[in-house]
Amino acid sequence: MEHQTTPQDVLKRYFGYPGFRANQEGIVNAILQGRDVLAVMPTGAGKSVCYQVPALMMPGMAVVVSPLISLMKDQVNALSQMGVPAAYLNSSLSPAQQGAVMARAAEGAYKLLYVAPERLLMESFVQLCRDHCPSMVAIDEAHCISQWGQDFRPSYTQIIDFIDALPRRVPVAAFTATATAEVRDDIRICLSLERPHTVVSTFDRPNLRFEVRRPKSRKATLLVFCRARKESCGIVYCTSRKGVEEVCEYLQDNGLAATRYHAGLSAEERQRNQDDFLYDRKTVMVATNAFGMGINKSNVAYVVHYNMPLDLESYYQEAGRAGRDGEEAVCLLLYSPRDVHTCEFLINAGYQENAQIDGPTRKLLADRAREHLRQMTFYSTTTDCLRGFILRYFGEKAPLNCNNCSNCSTEFEVRDVTVDAQKVISCVYRLQERGRTMGKTAVIDILHGAKTQAIESNGFDTLSTYGIMADASKKHIRFVLERLIEEGVLELTEGDYPVVRFCAASGEFLRNKQSLRVRMPKEQSRQERAAERKRAAAAASEQGDETGLDAGLFARLKELRWELASEQNVPSYVVFSNHSLHDMCRKRPKTMEDFLEVSGVGQVKADRYGQAFLDAIAKYEV
Repeated sequence: MEHQTTPQDVLKRYFGYPGFRANQEGIVNAILQGRDVLAVMPTGAGKSVCYQVPALMMPGMAVVVSPLISLMKDQVNALSQMGVPAAYLNSSLSPAQQGAVMARAAEGAYKLLYVAPERLLMESFVQLCRDHCPSMVAIDEAHCISQWGQDFRPSYTQIIDFIDALPRRVPVAAFTATATAEVRDDIRICLSLERPHTVVSTFDRPNLRFEVRRPKSRKATLLVFCRARKESCGIVYCTSRKGVEEVCEYLQDNGLAATRYHAGLSAEERQRNQDDFLYDRKTVMVATNAFGMGINKSNVAYVVHYNMPLDLESYYQEAGRAGRDGEEAVCLLLYSPRDVHTCEFLINAGYQENAQIDGPTRKLLADRAREHLRQMTFYSTTTDCLRGFILRYFGEKAPLNCNNCSNCSTEFEVRDVTVDAQKVISCVYRLQERGRTMGKTAVIDILHGAKTQAIESNGFDTLSTYGIMADASKKHIRFVLERLIEEGVLELTEGDYPVVRFCAASGEFLRNKQSLRVRMPKEQSRQERAAERKRAAAAASEQGDETGLDAGLFARLKELRWELASEQNVPSYVVFSNHSLHDMCRKRPKTMEDFLEVSGVGQVKADRYGQAFLDAIAKYEV
C-alpha cells in the first residue's frame, strides 16, 4: 500500500473521494514529509482521513491513540470495509485476543493499530514498538491532554513518555474538534510537538441548522420534534442520569424507538444500547455526555440538548455529531433559566471534589468554568445569529445573518424598553434597601405581582415596585432583566444560589437617564402563527420536491444496505453513508465505472457491493 503513487490515488481507491476537503491535503503532505501536525477541525471535517491516508503510504504500521473502545471498533470496522488492514487493542479483547493482535502486529499485518492511552506504557506494547517502530503516532481527541480543556484525561499525559521511548522520533499528529488558543498551546507543549504544521479549520458547518427554544413543556416540545423526524436517527442529551431515564421512558411510551446511555448502567447494557443505536435498531439515543466522543455514526439527523451544557466547547462538539455525512441536520437546544443554576451546582461540586488538583489551580479552573458558563448562557438567550455567536466565540469572523438558525428565521423588532428597565432596577434597589437580595425568578414575581406565600410572608407585596409590571408577561420581564445583567447594568452573583444585585452601573443608568434598546422577537397573533406554520410546511414540501431524489429508490437502497450490513454484523452506515445513497439516486449508475463515480465508493466497496446496488437500481427502473 505504501507504493501508491499519490495521496489522491489512495483517497480515491480506498475512500472513494475524488479530492481532498479543505486543509486535508496539507496535513497529509506534512506527515509524509516527516513533520508534526496540530489540527483543529470540527466534527465531520474528515480528521481521520488526514492520518489514515499517510499511514497507508508509509512503510510499517501507524499507532493511533484513541480514548474510547467504541471509537476504535467503529474506525476499524470502517477501514476493514475499505480493504485496509487495521486492528485495535483494548480491554474489550480477551488476553488471548490481545496476544493474537500483538503477534499479527509484529508480523506487519496491520497498517493502523488503535490503542487506548493507558496501554502506551505497558511494557509488552512498548517493546513491540521498540522492535517495530511505528510509522507515525496519531492522537485523536487531543484536547484531552489539556487541563484547560473540557475533557481532561490524566492518561493522555503519558503519551509523551511513549513517544520518547521509541527508537527514533516519528511524526506526531494531534487532532481535535474544539480547542481554544490556550488549549492548542497546551497540546503543543505537552506533546513536545516540533515546529508542527498547524491547521485551525473554520468551525462553520453550513449543513447544520442551530435552534434555541424556551418551551413551556420540554417533554412535549421534544416529542413533537422527534415525531416529525421519526424515520431519522437522533441524539438527545440530558444533564443527569435521572433525566435520561425519564426522557427515554417518555419517548418510548409515546411510540418512539428510543434507548438510553449513562454511566449508571452496566457496561453490558451500555454496549447493547449503543449497538442498537449504531445498527439502526433504535432511532433515538437519550444520553448524558458520557455518550458520543468518537462515535462516527454518519446518519445522525439531529442532536437535541434537553438541558443547557456547561460550555460552548462541549455544546459544539456534541451538536457536531449531527450531519457528519454532509446532509442537512438540526441542532436544537431547549433552554430554561433553571439550567444555569444546575450548571453552577455541577461546577462547584466538580471542583470541590477533585482532590487531584491543588487549591489555587482548582479555583482558577472553577473561575474559568463559570466564565464559560456565562458565554453558554449568552448563546442561549441571544437574539443575534446563533452561528455567528459560535464562530466569534472560537475566534472567527462571522456574517451578521446566516439565514440558517432560529434567530435568523425569527422576525425581530427593535424596542425601547428603557422604562421597563428602570422598573426592574428600582425593584432590585428597593429590595436591597430592606437588606434583601433575591434570585431572578423572585424579582420577576415581585414585578409581576404574583401572590405567592414567599412574597406575602416576606412582605414583598408592600414594596413600591410590587406589581408595577403586572401588565407585562413574565417572559418579557425576564427578557429585560437578563439583558440588564448581560449589559452589566445589574450584577448576578455566583455560587449555589445566585442573586441579582444593584451595583454602581445600576446607579449610573438611573442617574444619567440612560436608555435600553433591544432586539426582541416580534409578537404574533394566533392567526399569524398558524399562517406561518402553513407557509413552513409548504416550503418544506417544495424543498423536498426540489432535491430531485426518488424516495422509493432511496428506500430500496436503504433496505439493501441494511441487508448487506446485517450479513456482516456491521452498522449500515459502514457499508455506505446516506450521502452515498443519495448520490446513487441522483446519478443512477448503470455500469461499474459509473458506480465508482458515486461519492464514497472506493474500489474495494465497488468490488464488494457494486453489483448488488447496480441490480437494485436497474430493477427499480424497470
